[in-house]
Amino acid sequence: MATVAGAGTSVIDRMTDSKTRLASNTQTFLSLLTTQLRNQDPLSPLDSNEFTAQITQMTGVEQQLLTNDLLAMLVGMNDGGLSDTVGLIGKTVTAETNEAVLDGGEANWTYNLERNATQVKYEVVNSAGQTVFTRTDKSVKAGEGAFEWDGKTTQGTQISDGGTFTLKVTATGAAGEAIAAPIYTTGVVTAVESIKGQNMATIGNGKIKAPVGSITSIKPTA
Repeated sequence: MATVAGAGTSVIDRMTDSKTRLASNTQTFLSLLTTQLRNQDPLSPLDSNEFTAQITQMTGVEQQLLTNDLLAMLVGMNDGGLSDTVGLIGKTVTAETNEAVLDGGEANWTYNLERNATQVKYEVVNSAGQTVFTRTDKSVKAGEGAFEWDGKTTQGTQISDGGTFTLKVTATGAAGEAIAAPIYTTGVVTAVESIKGQNMATIGNGKIKAPVGSITSIKPTA
């Protein structure tokens, strides 16, 4: 995945910021020019050619800045852009995201424990931010693990298919210290698109969108 903007800043955000600064600079220029005209020496007025040259120069700068922004946007869309990600469509991928859709009465995630954990707490959260299911496991080994949820709340109520849920994994060591546990979801890519200069893959039925750069595994769909 590639973006033209700096870390955390999309191409569109940069264009908007640039236009804001350009408008401010243009306003400042016009204010200075107006002040210059008001305070010119009546016996030696501003030369009309010089006045025209200043206007032309400012207009040229404005056009050049807008051209640069447009080029930046085009580069952000094509450098490592959609043309390079279309091949993901139809493939089964694993991406680092804690979202999964409840489908067929189940939602599945994988995670990777940095090291052995004394305790691992799993929390499934719905789109409203409510925790609907929790489970705690003891003495979990380091490495890849799987969490399969049958769509039932902690109280045993079955939740209907179709919702998007988030998994939280809280792992702790013997001294109570936190242990890193990145979470992944697996599914078939159904579309790719550029959102604010960032290439995104749609996984499954369209409810999960993950940055292409977060994909850690790609394989043919069985």
